Amino acid sequence: MSASFKSRTSHKYFALSILGVIAFLTFSSWENIPAFISLRELAGASAFKTTISDHTITSNSGVLHYKATTGYSSINNSENHTAQLFYTAYTSGSSNKPITFVFNGGPGSSSIWLHMGSFGPVRVAPGKAVCQTNNDTWLGFTDLVFIDPVGTGYSRPEDGTDARRFYGYHEDIRIIAAFISNYLKENHRNNSSLFLTGESYGAARAVGLAAYLQDTLKTQVAGLTLISPALNYKLITFRKGNDNPYPYYLATYALSAQFHKRLSPKLQDLSATQLQNRVNQFAFGAYKNALSAKVISAAVIDTLSEYTGLDVTTLRHLNGRVTDSEFAHLLLKSKSNRLGIYDDRDTATVASADPSEQKLRETFPAAFAGYNKTVLHYTNKLNYLATIATPNWNYGPEMANGYLDVVPVLQHLLAGNQNIKVQVVSGDYDLATPRATVDQTITALGSVANRVAVRHYAAGHMLYTDDKANHLWHNYSETFYNNTIIYSSNIISYAPKNI
Repeated sequence: MSASFKSRTSHKYFALSILGVIAFLTFSSWENIPAFISLRELAGASAFKTTISDHTITSNSGVLHYKATTGYSSINNSENHTAQLFYTAYTSGSSNKPITFVFNGGPGSSSIWLHMGSFGPVRVAPGKAVCQTNNDTWLGFTDLVFIDPVGTGYSRPEDGTDARRFYGYHEDIRIIAAFISNYLKENHRNNSSLFLTGESYGAARAVGLAAYLQDTLKTQVAGLTLISPALNYKLITFRKGNDNPYPYYLATYALSAQFHKRLSPKLQDLSATQLQNRVNQFAFGAYKNALSAKVISAAVIDTLSEYTGLDVTTLRHLNGRVTDSEFAHLLLKSKSNRLGIYDDRDTATVASADPSEQKLRETFPAAFAGYNKTVLHYTNKLNYLATIATPNWNYGPEMANGYLDVVPVLQHLLAGNQNIKVQVVSGDYDLATPRATVDQTITALGSVANRVAVRHYAAGHMLYTDDKANHLWHNYSETFYNNTIIYSSNIISYAPKNI
């Protein structure tokens, strides 16, 4: 995220995870590729040789012996457009073990963040561009396949194919579904229980992907993990004429102000739950009603000031409407500091990049490059693009009234598959997809909402970068998997349970 103010009427789709246009500018840049040079020349012959290596680690799950497979898979979508998708797979134990396909969001993010931050057998060491054993790897209870969507990581369209052929909600889903089907067939994993995991926009992708696999490819998905999900953009997009986000962001503003000690002693002494409950009563009562007025009353402004730590003059000037970017720049204004969007506990000088983004881009890409070369023994001459810009992304018919909304898709998925289970997780200090927006999207599911397990952690958008939250989430996720399916070396049976 840039250090400049984000326009109060700007489109927020690029700011949903560490994955948008601004992240593209700070994390990586497109190569200047002459049109006449083939992908194989650019990447090098060795890039198209799949590497397979055996490894052993000792984690909280015990001793794990596993195989790592890294390389390209040539995938043709339903419209006869071909791409080379880069992936890394980790398999351990029985071929009947559950298998989870993992991706981040954006659109325009590689899978590096979940791969090297939470799920994989190694994890980026805090504050260092090196890897260490991941004691909380998910490999103890599921095999893992990390997918880089077209244009991200090392994934590229085949020669003669425009990458924009894959830049759309449904276009993206179809190519990734083709990859999954191809992987399951080639590796004899069609009998494995299938799970999908996506973060932020990746959660919207996971929902649509599960529906496509179920309805079109007749492939059942056992479970979904949706991390800091962006499922209804109307709740998270600050745009002129859309007042929906403001009440949903207020409790997160209050928690941030409490963390930075900007509230009154009375509010500072409240627990996080007590503070959120108190603020939400105001947010969805007096404040939400006040937003329909041309000018917000002095009484409401005073209460906003009490809960946000912002001064009354500033709130009057903004007519009681504070965007995430404005809050990030205003809360610590007296100290010339700004907050992170992806984790508002992080701070930096106003002139700096988003601090919650900065610490990751300084370590993850370099750590992954070293790991790829020295541990996985995979080489590719292309630049690994952690994030890219995806101009003119086609959000399709799910773009209801100008806002992507896949809640109806999730409703349809749950109604059509009584066995599928869903876990949703989010962080209390997330200014990209605040907790209240996550809760509302689940509530909007109506009668099938009770099929979704929701957990919130004292963390940011990428909650797994917080060691404590990541450990708690790992333990809960193992229970989620075990309660969703029962598997052995010979038998798979779906066994939905309340969790």
